Amino acid sequence: MILVTGATGNVGRHLVTRLSAAGVPVRALTRDPETAVLPEGVAAIAGDLADPDSLEAALKDVESVFLVWPFLTAEQAPGVLETIGRHARRVVYLSSLGVDDDAERQADLINQFHADMERLIEKSGLEWTFLRAGTFAANALGWAEQVRAGDVVHYPFDGAKAIIHEADIAAVAARTLTEDGHVGAKHILTGPEALTTVERVRTIGEAIGRTLRFEKTPARAARERMLADGWPPTLVDALLSAPDDQPAVVTSTVEEITGAPARTFRDWAVEHADAFR
Repeated sequence: MILVTGATGNVGRHLVTRLSAAGVPVRALTRDPETAVLPEGVAAIAGDLADPDSLEAALKDVESVFLVWPFLTAEQAPGVLETIGRHARRVVYLSSLGVDDDAERQADLINQFHADMERLIEKSGLEWTFLRAGTFAANALGWAEQVRAGDVVHYPFDGAKAIIHEADIAAVAARTLTEDGHVGAKHILTGPEALTTVERVRTIGEAIGRTLRFEKTPARAARERMLADGWPPTLVDALLSAPDDQPAVVTSTVEEITGAPARTFRDWAVEHADAFR
């Protein structure tokens, strides 16, 4: 039995569907099972990573856990890992490509909590695998409202990123959860090509049959816009603290593990075109 946390999220829903289709026993952890949309036969179990005691029922007979950490610090992680360790033997953790093993402190808040989580997992006694994923394609959905309202996307970053399709992260996760040979691995997962924000915006425009353009927004203006849209201040500050001048990393890990080439950002844009119309 595999327990998937974040089971209704961008990666988790792909993973649950993939495991279920392959006949792998899978259980979905969610705070609200009544609203969870899951494949037929997949049990949705109530639980909250903020409350380790609430995980006991979900972890019954579980061997492996796919762990997505929803908080910006690892403060609550020791209790969760202790609870997982009483039941499961393996954890696959969705981490970040930006984690630097040699750094005492990471360059930004998001990579810092991922690094902290990795260290705690390494000390937990669980068999572990880290999926250090690059920028999610689904992050572009944050531009959807702007695209529906006009032809300009305002965004504070213009650096090139090898954007990864969430389904590819799920495909790798499924392999690492069900196959041997991945214990102790830190897999770097990216899409097949590095694209600037200009290129990503243009690709979305092509997918919906419109000409879109990108205008770089100062971080302060971006922060005001995000706060006005209801984003939590701590999350906004964490996102805006990320460096934008790092060289783009492109790996072939997705294809090496799954046997299928990584999907392109264009693939993702075509699949999600309706969100931008």
